[in-house]
Amino acid sequence: MAKIRTFLLIVLAVAICAILGGWYGPRVEATQAAGRAGAAAKPPAPNSDAQIEMELRKFARVYSVVASDYAVPVDPTKAIYDGAIPDMLRQLDPHSSFWDPKAFEQVLENQEGRYSGVGMLIGAVDARNNQSRVVQPFEGTPAFKAGLRPYDLIMAVNGVSTVGKTTDQVATLLKGPKGTKVTIEVKRVGHVHLLKFSMIRADVQHNSVDCHFEIEPGVVYIHLTGFTATSTSEISDILRHAEAQPGGVRGVVLDLRDNPGGLLDQAQGVAGLFLHKGQVIVSDHGRNSPEHVLVATHGNGGHTYPLVVLVDNMTASAAEIVSGAIQDHDRGLIVGQTTFGKGLVQSVMRLEDGSGLALTTAHYYTPSGRLIQRPYEGVSLYDYFYVHDHKQTPLSQREVRMTDIGRTVYGGGGITPDVHLPAVKLNAFQQMTLDRAAFYEFADEFLAKQDTVPLSWKPDAATVAEFVAYLASQHVVIAPATLQANRTWIEQMIRDRVLSSLYGTDDGYKTLMQVDPEVLKAVSLLPQAEALEVKAQKVLDARIAASK
Repeated sequence: MAKIRTFLLIVLAVAICAILGGWYGPRVEATQAAGRAGAAAKPPAPNSDAQIEMELRKFARVYSVVASDYAVPVDPTKAIYDGAIPDMLRQLDPHSSFWDPKAFEQVLENQEGRYSGVGMLIGAVDARNNQSRVVQPFEGTPAFKAGLRPYDLIMAVNGVSTVGKTTDQVATLLKGPKGTKVTIEVKRVGHVHLLKFSMIRADVQHNSVDCHFEIEPGVVYIHLTGFTATSTSEISDILRHAEAQPGGVRGVVLDLRDNPGGLLDQAQGVAGLFLHKGQVIVSDHGRNSPEHVLVATHGNGGHTYPLVVLVDNMTASAAEIVSGAIQDHDRGLIVGQTTFGKGLVQSVMRLEDGSGLALTTAHYYTPSGRLIQRPYEGVSLYDYFYVHDHKQTPLSQREVRMTDIGRTVYGGGGITPDVHLPAVKLNAFQQMTLDRAAFYEFADEFLAKQDTVPLSWKPDAATVAEFVAYLASQHVVIAPATLQANRTWIEQMIRDRVLSSLYGTDDGYKTLMQVDPEVLKAVSLLPQAEALEVKAQKVLDARIAASK
């Protein structure tokens, strides 16, 4: 790690020297001249200090020419922070990353999941427009209690116009010391005048579980959005509460779809809630790092209820570690689509200037010894992250391993589910309405006309007709056949947005998950998951007995 840090600092120092016209320019020229005069000179050994110095001098010379002769003045911070260092890391792998000090602070804040402010997620109206909207106020926060809603257009914060400001700039205006007052003015669909909300900033805890409920008597559904500092405690509290109810827990559906991962210790903690104490969760090792083996430090305390884990092709990193451990120990069924395949270990470090570096130093391996990472050589960054066809490696080309009870599993390309479900795809009409944020705007128009909407509310024929009329006002005409084919989906989406606006994402998301075909399939597979766990327990008991 020290060598990498020194290397990056040398790059920065070289660039600065080049800008100032320091001694690196002349030394580079002298080196080139010596090379021409001394043809017999031996080239430096690969990866030697001499080679590194030679390459750094080349960089310094190129930068010196750019800084002095480029058509417009060169911003060294942009050239180095946004150019040289990120491009160097991209040559290594898709996941090594570099952040300037401000961006790195945001990364750390997201991992911690706690800050002082009003408690809402904001986003840009579109990629071309520096104007921010409310994406979602978090339940229980000042923004949620004040009545801010998804899709509210933020016009001013404490009297300062936000028009033309980036989302980062708006977020900075919203954050502040706990106990201080902030006033937000928003433009809301269905209201002629701006709406003003005043609130007191508070410590905000953004939970990683955004929805959990009892989908059937004794069957707990949990949707985990990522692995932050509180993920293990959140899920532990949910399970403890469920176990205390009459009848206890008959099964758990852990939804890790679209979960990008997060903190390794939280992956260890979450997996440990379902495994036996001492069972291996993941190992990692690399060229210059010793092998680390993480185990379930506390274990499940004897709570071995049936478990189904839902995954898809955007389930990545820490979420794949949990899925792989559950599968390798035959603790539950993995259901859905093959996961992303992100099994590179990043060591994250803060550099002296406050910037941050995430450098790949090792690979993750599941308990059976299979590699999680899928191949990335010769694949563009866009294809690697967004084109799903590039994420699937044929099983015939992947390593074969065995679970605890001898089931075949595959490595080197994400986690292959035990039960494969075809990915749910939106049709053209559904994609169009989501792209236009139609349900957000319609929910605002609908709520502007209502005195109250109970949690039990469901859209009726009149509501659907209102939605059709709203689309017509946006120059979108629905053919009768299209309306009939999508009517149920339209009703579900309207209900989700209306209830999410009034009651929060947990209640809104619940309305969708109660009818989600993959969730319903997961519930139906709980008996199969139970049979698998029972078989695995017998194998474990036999091994323990044999070791005595």
